[in-house]
Amino acid sequence: MRIDVLGAVRALHDDGTPVDLGGPRHREVLARLVAAGGRMVPTDTLVEDLWAEPPVRAVGALRTFVAALRRAVEPDRPPRTPPRLLVTEGPGYALRLPRDTVDVHRFEDALDRARRTPDALTDLDEALATWRGPAYADVTGSVWAQRERTRLEELRLEGVELRARLLLDSGSGAELVAELGAHVTAHPWREPAWGLLARALHRAGRQADALATLRRARTMLADQLGLDPGADLRHLETDILRGAATLQPTPSVWTATARLGPRTTVGLARTLALAGGDALVHSRRDRLAAVRAAERTGDIALTARVIGAYDVPALWSRADDPEQSRAVVAAAERTLTALGTDGPAPLRARLLATVAVESRSADLPATGQRRAGQAAREAEALARELGDPALLAFALNGVFLQSFTRPGLAAARDVIGAEILDLATRHELPDFAVLGRLIRLQSASALGDLGTATAHAEAAEQLAVSTEASLVPVLTGWFRARATAARSAEPGGPTAATAAAQYRAVENVLAESAGMPGLHRGLFALALLGLRLLHGRPAPTDPALDWGPYRPWTRPLVLLARHRDEEARSALATTPEPPLDHMQEALWCLTAHAAARLGERPLATRAATALRPARSEHAGGASGMLTLGPVARYLAEAEACADGN
Repeated sequence: MRIDVLGAVRALHDDGTPVDLGGPRHREVLARLVAAGGRMVPTDTLVEDLWAEPPVRAVGALRTFVAALRRAVEPDRPPRTPPRLLVTEGPGYALRLPRDTVDVHRFEDALDRARRTPDALTDLDEALATWRGPAYADVTGSVWAQRERTRLEELRLEGVELRARLLLDSGSGAELVAELGAHVTAHPWREPAWGLLARALHRAGRQADALATLRRARTMLADQLGLDPGADLRHLETDILRGAATLQPTPSVWTATARLGPRTTVGLARTLALAGGDALVHSRRDRLAAVRAAERTGDIALTARVIGAYDVPALWSRADDPEQSRAVVAAAERTLTALGTDGPAPLRARLLATVAVESRSADLPATGQRRAGQAAREAEALARELGDPALLAFALNGVFLQSFTRPGLAAARDVIGAEILDLATRHELPDFAVLGRLIRLQSASALGDLGTATAHAEAAEQLAVSTEASLVPVLTGWFRARATAARSAEPGGPTAATAAAQYRAVENVLAESAGMPGLHRGLFALALLGLRLLHGRPAPTDPALDWGPYRPWTRPLVLLARHRDEEARSALATTPEPPLDHMQEALWCLTAHAAARLGERPLATRAATALRPARSEHAGGASGMLTLGPVARYLAEAEACADGN
């Protein structure tokens, strides 16, 4: 049995199903007893609190409400057995529930612990997340409820600020800028909030904005209240101007053995994922552990928040750890089912976006692709209705990853990237600003617009400095190698050897950036094959090359380079259709080229049909990392073969 009053009053059975509490008066009686915190409330007080002008039979009506509530909260209590939860005590009634089964009591206890020790941040974070709206939201017109709402709202604001302070004191907090900006806008007279916002801006490397925030607070206090800022704000301004050491967090070391709650674990996992390298591997492991821990609690809302909190921007259409991705998708689907279609829209939207982002298109069967596309569309629609920019950016990430439904959609993906970039810029979502830039880089690369792609690469690199996104220069380094390869086929351009050397250099960097096998495997070999095709040369035949997932489409050309034509023909006959991912145009072009070389007209016809919508794009360019040259070249080969020319 659980009772929630931080929002509309409700009660839930242990399995999460709602308890039918009856009408508004029934819920108000229960709420008033919750507000008493386990203490007895006299019958006369309850009557006065329920009715401004009590009717003649008010006490009888109250007893009827109590009897109905007892049946609702203890449906299995045998007849004539004393109630255990809503009890009669002296001249009144009391609610006897453990404090951890009532959301308002959990919140008050978590706040009290956090005041005393920073180690209680996890509990406070979870308690703040249980607020669904104003306390006792559906108890209107009652003086006692308004008094409680006011008291609890003050505690909630204190909790928001205490959480921010604890995060900043621990060395994080740069991600709080948007949240604290909204907080001071809504509550401009709370001086501590202005100081916290300034600290968060300073932590994000925005010293000028931090000072401007403190000056804005001083101006507002002086103009509207005739007050000077308090000592804390004055000292903070001085510390920022002097670059005081007190503003620098104490370095901490990540230890995988720390015992953290699921929400804190997934938050830390998100941070590690953005760091890349070995941290990315830890991130995936700890994220799944947090999801499983949340599921074991049986708290559906908590599980939904833990799953949806890992909104790490994703760029590549092949998962680094497909098994883990499938496990996360399965957990998200289970949680969506438990929430139901009437569940909280923000939670459902994040779960749907998670399904779309984790269901990487290269790894999916047709049924999985349809479900992931549907989830992406639903998440986007919900996010737009809710007007939540961070949620919309996350949902659009899913839309992007599910946009590889056929060749030739680079322009459509550029529109998605542009919206993500605009949202991220206007609402201070730096990680998604990086994503938007990289999507637009890929789209421009696919369209052969290397000047625009270079501009996006440079902008992404600048953002990466402030966001500590170490993977960005790895990706943009590959783009520059791709650009060199393209220019090597032009008159007066660099040599093919120069382009090959650049590919080898960025391959070494990528190999050292652990944790991205979905991107890494086969990429270098495919890039070298593309470079050779640009210069009219046969495929590389070095047996040490790892073709990774691209082997079925490259093998016919490797066999042709070894003059094993019949084996090449057999390999081509078993080549599947390319997966719907970043490389689909490139793989169709390899099929078209091999079919033309071998005179396989039916397969050349299929390849030509697939490639026509991508006529104006560059094969492999959608990756932003390699190129086989213009699709039009391979399309012409396939069409000529199909026509018998």
